[in-house]
Amino acid sequence: MTQPLNYIMDDPREAQRLLDKVDAPSWISKYLEPHLQNAGTVLSVGCGPGVFLKELAALRPGAEFVGVDLSAERIHDAEARLRGVPNARVQAGDAQALPFESGSFDFIFCRFLMEYLPDKQRAVQEMVRVCRGGGKILLQDLDGQLLWHSPEDPELQQTIEKVVSRLATTGFDPYVGRKLFHLCFQAGLGEIKVQIDPYHLYAGTIVDEQLELWRTKLEIAKPQLKKVLGSDEAAVKYMDRFLAYLRRPDTLTYSCLFTVLGTKPARAER
Repeated sequence: MTQPLNYIMDDPREAQRLLDKVDAPSWISKYLEPHLQNAGTVLSVGCGPGVFLKELAALRPGAEFVGVDLSAERIHDAEARLRGVPNARVQAGDAQALPFESGSFDFIFCRFLMEYLPDKQRAVQEMVRVCRGGGKILLQDLDGQLLWHSPEDPELQQTIEKVVSRLATTGFDPYVGRKLFHLCFQAGLGEIKVQIDPYHLYAGTIVDEQLELWRTKLEIAKPQLKKVLGSDEAAVKYMDRFLAYLRRPDTLTYSCLFTVLGTKPARAER
């Protein structure tokens, strides 16, 4: 994971915020379970604090689950969560240089990590390398994150685009969702399937629970917002205006969630 974005990914509030946003059993049931019937070894790339690994290990006690993450703090949290779970483990590693032998896993999944990686194609190629021939890889990430609102507030939109443009220099890509198909194709995957779901969809006044998650996200990003906008006052003004927009009864905000599943050819050597 790219170092310039560690202010987001290594903030302990971010890990808890992501946990608060997802229902792990429901997500596993919807996106992973249909593909695990013949998977004896499963890799989670960017596993975070191990929430999905623990759920998966209980769901399929006969399979082996491995997680890899660049953050020592998240690995520590995952190890604590998985203590006493015999079929799940985690280790430190970079998605762009996975620390595993080629052909080690039957199924690999990567959720909400591609948007932060500076070399996204290399990361997908690494997943293909460590996947066995005939195995499957599932990538999931967002498209249009922070960007799509109606009716448009021109001043707010201009500021959002300025912030996103600055973050792009660190590797952050708010449009990575639509690029996952091509990344998989270029890496040699076949039978590629694409699913698109709405995400961050708020029609009218946002509920208080979701508003607080956004407030936390902006607080985590505040140091970077100050750099982009030039002052603490400007950062606070942007944060307040964005949250006020979400509270309006006449606005709609959304992004798209892309889920892309591909199969490594059975005779592939890379």
